[in-house]
Amino acid sequence: MIIDNALLKYDEESVFKLRSLYRDFGYSRYKMSKFEEYDLYVKNKDFLISDSVITFTDTRGKLLALKPDVTLSIINNCKDVEGQVQKVYYDEKVYRVSGSSHNYKEIMQTGLECIGDIGLYDVCEVLFLAIRSLNIIDDDYVLSVSHIGLLKSILDDLSIEDGKKETIINLICAKNSDDLALVCKDFGYSDKTVEVLNTFTNSFSSFNQAIEAFGNLEKGEESQKAYDEFKNILNVISNRGFEEKTVIDFSSVDGMKYYSGIVFKGYINGIPESVCSGGQYDKLMRKMGRTSSAIGFAVYLDALERFKEHENEFDVDVVLLENDSIDAVFDAVKKLSDDGQTVRVCKNVPDNIRFKRVVKLSGKELVTVCEND
Repeated sequence: MIIDNALLKYDEESVFKLRSLYRDFGYSRYKMSKFEEYDLYVKNKDFLISDSVITFTDTRGKLLALKPDVTLSIINNCKDVEGQVQKVYYDEKVYRVSGSSHNYKEIMQTGLECIGDIGLYDVCEVLFLAIRSLNIIDDDYVLSVSHIGLLKSILDDLSIEDGKKETIINLICAKNSDDLALVCKDFGYSDKTVEVLNTFTNSFSSFNQAIEAFGNLEKGEESQKAYDEFKNILNVISNRGFEEKTVIDFSSVDGMKYYSGIVFKGYINGIPESVCSGGQYDKLMRKMGRTSSAIGFAVYLDALERFKEHENEFDVDVVLLENDSIDAVFDAVKKLSDDGQTVRVCKNVPDNIRFKRVVKLSGKELVTVCEND
């Protein structure tokens, strides 16, 4: 059977293409239950896009939730295996408040997770697949990349107290360099500290500019390690030919409690919200009692529901008026459909559908009754 792509909505067609991409890179499909214990999401609600969760009590009296997220379920249901890397992809339905409708929706979400003894190649591969995923959706895209490990370690190098980090990070996310300077002055930090922090309020479309800017910062052991990793990742992206589609932007470094290294968000021109986000979430793994490292991303297909959506001019190509010869009608339907036309058989011309033409049988011949241009 041949499936006509015209019958698929854009988000549905994208699922098939993304699934094929992930399988090509050796990722195995991961299937899971629709339900998880509610406690899993309560403990990690800051990790969720929406903290609104649909719950119910099962027959054993246990409080369950329709899963609002896939990553937490995968972590909860896989094991650490020393020296191994588990690579899985998924396309699953999640249940949460949609960003576009602000109502609960059943949303198809696809993505992948790389869990285990991950190294630089695994990080680069996941980032590369995120870029390829955006390119499958549309060629007018941009990936915004940052590195939470670098920002956090620089804050430590500057001796920024924990109670003041959140305020400073929020201003960095807002790219508010003026208020950042005022707040740092109130906190008693030097002009040199403000200068260093303002490096993170900039956006860089040139990797060389970003590498130079962050390279010029004074760094301790941990921040040097994070910088070296970030630099190597950017070089890999550049060598793969994707620098023009990537910006370095620390305005989306939310998730400091969970993410530990590279973080990213993907955007498509014409869609007002991110359609892809992910990163390395070792802190979440530790919070859930795991020893492995992990990196992954999700593509939010609900954002694509109306993207490139077009309404067909006609509901059906041909209305075939029924007659007493059922065999002749079936033969006519086959002939028309074999020619690639859609057919609806009716006793009379319906007034609630749009059609190209109306035909009737004269013996075994099709005769046109009327046509719409």
